[in-house]
Amino acid sequence: MRKPKSLLAFTLLALSSQVQGFSALIRKNPKHMSLMASKNTDIFETDIGYVIDRRSAMLAFGASASAIFLPGFQSPASALGSIPTWTLDGGVKMPTLALNTVGLSVEDTERAIRFARKQGFTHVDFHPGNERDGVAAYIASSGRKGLFLNTKIRKAPPGTSPADAADRVRAQIEEDLKILGVDGVDMLMLRDSPDCAVIQAQWAVLEEALKAGKTRSIGVINFCESALRCVLETATVKPALNYYMLHVGMGPDAHGLRTFGESRGIRSFAYGAVGEPGPEAELLSNPILRRIGEAHKRSPEEVALRWVLQSGAAVSVRPTTDFGLGTSTCAEGKRCEDGIKSRAESFQWSLSSKEMEELDSITSPDANPTLFSSSGCPGSFVMPK
Repeated sequence: MRKPKSLLAFTLLALSSQVQGFSALIRKNPKHMSLMASKNTDIFETDIGYVIDRRSAMLAFGASASAIFLPGFQSPASALGSIPTWTLDGGVKMPTLALNTVGLSVEDTERAIRFARKQGFTHVDFHPGNERDGVAAYIASSGRKGLFLNTKIRKAPPGTSPADAADRVRAQIEEDLKILGVDGVDMLMLRDSPDCAVIQAQWAVLEEALKAGKTRSIGVINFCESALRCVLETATVKPALNYYMLHVGMGPDAHGLRTFGESRGIRSFAYGAVGEPGPEAELLSNPILRRIGEAHKRSPEEVALRWVLQSGAAVSVRPTTDFGLGTSTCAEGKRCEDGIKSRAESFQWSLSSKEMEELDSITSPDANPTLFSSSGCPGSFVMPK
């Protein structure tokens, strides 16, 4: 058995009797996956005597230097290739790969969930409206059991007072739970506002919902640094995560937003691994992604997703690349089903440390991680006229 020198840069933090392998690790080496640098070695022995295989090491350590802020940020998969989980406050297990239903019709949402469940997805990331109604249709026909339901609070209209904004959140939560036919969801995520007082009033309502058992965890969406500072000023429960865009070309730290949040215990939940509001042609045609994909017999799209996951973020994925601003499809047939299958296979392979460094160094196409924030954050998206 050969022990790689780079392993000296890592320390085992804890073992869990509840899962096989590691439950929490801190990676102190800023180089991506240096543990994997010793080629042709399938088994590693740690400095303190524990034995792990190559893929378990990859899943346990992740690949982000920023993950040092979150010890135990990702539990190892219970079986090769299955979707790992995070353990949030309160012992809530959150799958780190989610189905993103944004823009799907009621029927396509229900169909996408059906396809996704066959591939091991349990985390469903949806909006109120058509997507919620599609989730409700799936629950009515197949049941709630095993699903991690993650939904979003609508933005308050400009000029809404903090008190009225809070009332709108309460009303939406009650409406959503009634339509879904459930007593509670697993995650509620709050959108930002240009008015800090509105953010704070609405966050207080999410804390109420958490205490009342109407949700098991709470997070935020597209919160830039100033919005995070605002919510943290008055929060009694800090956000479990910040949901923002991250893809190759933006850098692994999302222009500092990731370090800012993770250093405060706010995890990174990413969307837009291939771009938003539509797929980035420049990204998917990048010769580095193509070359790496060919080496692994994977598409550039799969490489782009694996990079985000291997950086240590959780990711929400659309079923296919057939999407645009406010639109997406999951029709009957192989395309949607195969798209979901390829995304579910993201934990069956890994990028080398050199490949991660190459992808980290790409600087285009760049993007604003909080693109879909309110005007209270810089560079927010403006709807085309």
